[in-house]
Amino acid sequence: MIDIKTAEKLILEHSQNSSKILEVNLEDALDFVLAEDVVSKIDMPPFRQSAMDGYALHIGDATNYNVIGEVKAGDNQNPVLKKGEAVRIFTGAPVPDNANAVVMQEKVELQGTGITTQMPLAELMNIRPQGEQIKIGTIALQKGTKVKGAHIGFLASLGVTKVSVYNKPSIAIVVTGNELKTPGDLLNYGEIYESNGAMLSAVLSELGYTKRSIVTVADDYKNTKNTLEEAIQNYDVVIVTGGVSVGDYDFVGKALKDINVKEVFYGVKQKPGKPLFFGKRDDVPVFGLPGNPAAALSCFYIYVYPLLKKSEGGVKTQLPNVFMPLLVSYTAKGNRAQFLKARIQEEGVEILGGQSSAMIRAFGDANALVFLPENSTEVNKGDKVKTILLPTK
Repeated sequence: MIDIKTAEKLILEHSQNSSKILEVNLEDALDFVLAEDVVSKIDMPPFRQSAMDGYALHIGDATNYNVIGEVKAGDNQNPVLKKGEAVRIFTGAPVPDNANAVVMQEKVELQGTGITTQMPLAELMNIRPQGEQIKIGTIALQKGTKVKGAHIGFLASLGVTKVSVYNKPSIAIVVTGNELKTPGDLLNYGEIYESNGAMLSAVLSELGYTKRSIVTVADDYKNTKNTLEEAIQNYDVVIVTGGVSVGDYDFVGKALKDINVKEVFYGVKQKPGKPLFFGKRDDVPVFGLPGNPAAALSCFYIYVYPLLKKSEGGVKTQLPNVFMPLLVSYTAKGNRAQFLKARIQEEGVEILGGQSSAMIRAFGDANALVFLPENSTEVNKGDKVKTILLPTK
């Protein structure tokens, strides 16, 4: 059994960026990670641009200006202004080359065909310089950037239509257990409804992983072995829940060994989620998560999430964490390090009830995990505790 830091380190050491790079339409790039720098092919703005509605002036010696025309956004005219002349101009419109200021319309008084300015003028006021935001040939977005909606807007403004991104991994979720029934079926004595597959699939969907499948297999060695072999052949990452322990009917460990999955580690000094398995066959990582739902989800966030982020080209792989004051004192049970379902409030963080590894309900209210290191016993109200932020919506 190993400690948490060692487990995290080993997983990232055995992770790698996807070798599959896709060229996708810009509008389809949301939540993908850029595989190449995006270089601007234009200045932005591509011309001197008015920052507001008003009048573009060639600053003269007096406050009176003769208005000789109008320039709207989208116009391609470039009128020549003599000293003391102006044009009516609108936000986003190109500023004539020899205009050297734009005065907002609220600061002028109309005088027939001219205007009188009512404020001091300064060179280049309210004019956005060409290339103010970005210049041609410079990097607009760096390789490794996860594309957000604002990024798409920015790149669209530069005329970008396609980008190169890392392919997101396909993920197989293999759920084991004779006691598991599909929701909606009649439960017999000793049976429970299967929830881990649906839960992990939904969380993966929230995180933007669309290529995934759920397979349920009974506690039978041959079926388990065949199902795992097929999953490893057809998917980039395999997540198994249940059957990893050492019970008489836990066949996953033996099946993985027999299909040549190399064990990296088995067992982590933590609660929940001690019976965590991680191994690889060729380039396919295989996780064996505990069967208890809360333990499975905790292990997913702490260990599977960073591997998925790295495999899709992400630079920041771990979930962010902060130290926050505890709102209510808490007594820890046992001497293992713990990940506790918690909710961040304005004043601090609250450890929720229902911390059993079998209880998933509290995860629905949680937006964080509080981490308590080994041999923590009492944590008091006001103590600052490490708080891991969950990627909840």
